[in-house]
Amino acid sequence: MKQRLKQIAKRIRQAAESCDRDADSVRLVAVSKTIAADIVKEAIEAGVTILGENYIQEARDKFKALVQYPVSWHFIGHLQSNKARYAVRLFDLIHSVDTIKLARELNNQANKINKIQDILIQVNISKEPSKSGSDIQNAANLIKDIVLFENLSVKGLMAIPPFFNNPEKSRPYFIALRNLRDQSQKAFPGVVLNELSMGMTGDFEVAIEEGATFVRIGTAIFGERR
Repeated sequence: MKQRLKQIAKRIRQAAESCDRDADSVRLVAVSKTIAADIVKEAIEAGVTILGENYIQEARDKFKALVQYPVSWHFIGHLQSNKARYAVRLFDLIHSVDTIKLARELNNQANKINKIQDILIQVNISKEPSKSGSDIQNAANLIKDIVLFENLSVKGLMAIPPFFNNPEKSRPYFIALRNLRDQSQKAFPGVVLNELSMGMTGDFEVAIEEGATFVRIGTAIFGERR
């Protein structure tokens, strides 16, 4: 585990330096969905500081098992509105807000516990019917509406491009997300959209070259999921 994490850290650093970025501006989200708590514990002890989970119930169980560890919990999967109350209690950052309905419910639940919930807007940058996310045209409207919610704070955007064997094929999608973020930043000068959550095991170096601040890596850390 330590060796795998060391190798990923080296690759992140090299990708950042290749485009004159500070390696510290890129954070590793260790995607721990379906991974047992004892293995996640091993990853934390080897240096992981951010865990990415896709399923609320699984995350709740792991959170209880690992509550003594000072890690940041991120929700990166599709979130249903009826799970919003659990999400705001567990997660520091929710990467996958894609509808005003979900945003409204997260805001209501965060208000109940006096929390400002940090979120990212998920954009279906590839327009794939099988993927969650706001369409590109509606993303600006979504940001415009969500910034009015007192208990939500929009930090940036997230996307999952199509799967390619060649990471270069992902580059146009990463560029498109970065451009959308830059355009949205100009449209809403009071909102600071610093974060871009993009890039996974197969293409994270290209994502870093195009501005990723969070890379979501599971397989390279934990191996193939069963």
